[in-house]
Amino acid sequence: MSRTALFACLALLSASAYALDGPVRTQSGLVSGAGKEIAVFKGIPFAASTAGELRWRPPQAPQPWPGVRQATEFGPACPQSDTLMKVGPQDEDCLSLNIWTPAKTAHERLAVMVSIHGGGFFTGVGSLPAYDGEALARQGVVVVTFNYRVGVLGFLAHPELSAESPHRTSGNYGLLDQIAALQWVKRNIAAFGGDPKQVTIFGESAGGSSVCFLMVSPLARGLFQRAISQSAAWIYTPTTHLSERRFGRAPAEEIGAKLGTIAALRAKPARDLVKLANVFPNMLMDDGSEFRPVVDGWVLPDDPDVLYESGRINKAAFLAGTNADEGAVFAFSMGNPVKNLAALKGYAEKRYGSADLLPGYPAASDAEAPAAFQHMLTDTLFLYGTHSAVRAVARRQPAYWYHFTRVNGVGKMLHFGAGHGMEVNYTSGDLTKTIFDTTGLGPTLKKKPELYDDTDRALAKTMSAIWVQFAKTGNPNGPGLPVWPRYQAARDEYLEFGDTIEVKSHLRTPQLEALKAYFASLKK
Repeated sequence: MSRTALFACLALLSASAYALDGPVRTQSGLVSGAGKEIAVFKGIPFAASTAGELRWRPPQAPQPWPGVRQATEFGPACPQSDTLMKVGPQDEDCLSLNIWTPAKTAHERLAVMVSIHGGGFFTGVGSLPAYDGEALARQGVVVVTFNYRVGVLGFLAHPELSAESPHRTSGNYGLLDQIAALQWVKRNIAAFGGDPKQVTIFGESAGGSSVCFLMVSPLARGLFQRAISQSAAWIYTPTTHLSERRFGRAPAEEIGAKLGTIAALRAKPARDLVKLANVFPNMLMDDGSEFRPVVDGWVLPDDPDVLYESGRINKAAFLAGTNADEGAVFAFSMGNPVKNLAALKGYAEKRYGSADLLPGYPAASDAEAPAAFQHMLTDTLFLYGTHSAVRAVARRQPAYWYHFTRVNGVGKMLHFGAGHGMEVNYTSGDLTKTIFDTTGLGPTLKKKPELYDDTDRALAKTMSAIWVQFAKTGNPNGPGLPVWPRYQAARDEYLEFGDTIEVKSHLRTPQLEALKAYFASLKK
């Protein structure tokens, strides 16, 4: 064989070794997916089973497998209650991820978008149809979704767990799972045509909150370069009062200790442990009764607001926003407890210690009280924290703020307006799948054939393109896209995604200033 022919054969062998139409090598073994235009790999383990002695421990490396693993079925969800959301089969061997890639070879180095699912930290799974990555992947990015431990199995703080930890901490196992998934992406995604140096994390609800936590976790430093937070809740509550109850490890350990010894809890079946979790967190009063992230001094070294304000923020371009009617879904889930002016006043006095905030939420009649209550929830739980985080990040690195106001057929039908979760299928670029499909609301939605119109379809096309542009460049601006100014506190500008897309400024400033004063008063 001539030297030229030899080099040609070697080149051919090299190209075939990196083609994605055959097995792909990961750190644990070979995997084979499915699909042609978009190759899809499902259920790839990024960590070992969390059962037995590995329950309530940091995630461990997955066991290598021989031969080629057929990555064509989603892995099971982590154990959880299915009262709110139907997530399919469950198992403690649940730490797996899924990949959608348009790459034809491993040499393409495409931007990577890693989705973190929502669900209030007590439910959810990365394989929900609403998180399907195909529509985004068709725009030239690699998309990854994954599972993480939730509820009591993901966020139990307990004095015995802290004692056995080399870091003397407990809690945050679900956040450690998220970090482990990002570490897996950094080590393996190049084999799927992705660029480990161009990773964007994005998520909605608890996924958006997770993004905000990872922005200030030293353990996540260097694992992503861009971050998108959608509808994050309770991120920025700069008060000692709320920090102790919402974020503090010590009170969380007290709750955990009441459940029993760790030896006894590790001996229980996962399904029995799930019953110990609060099925739907009490976001009205923030009573600290559910299992969720805590300040542990390791994964989260301090209160999030302290970390943001002091500049202890991981280097990443930041895009974040909320929806106009976030509180509607939560008011509905709690039976719409505020039905008149007296109830509105009573809630304000119980929740905030006085009715001083009520001028910012005017209601002239009993009929207007529910809407005022929902706006109060929206601002307190979602808007205040996101706006504050954007302002803090913008002092040091690029940040962009948005507000979603589009009321589609789903919002009208359910009376949720531009409610919590309504923007998810716009940013994914696929209006055929909503996060409500796998809840008890799914059958109701299926009875109405047309929930979206041409305005919705155009908005979804634009929003998903902006998300992809940001993932590729760290800047949401690009050819054919709306102009989106980088956030500056003096101008306080945001991009509104509604019936039209336009730049606006000073969103609900009086209400945000009143909440800032309220939180500050609790620190005294």
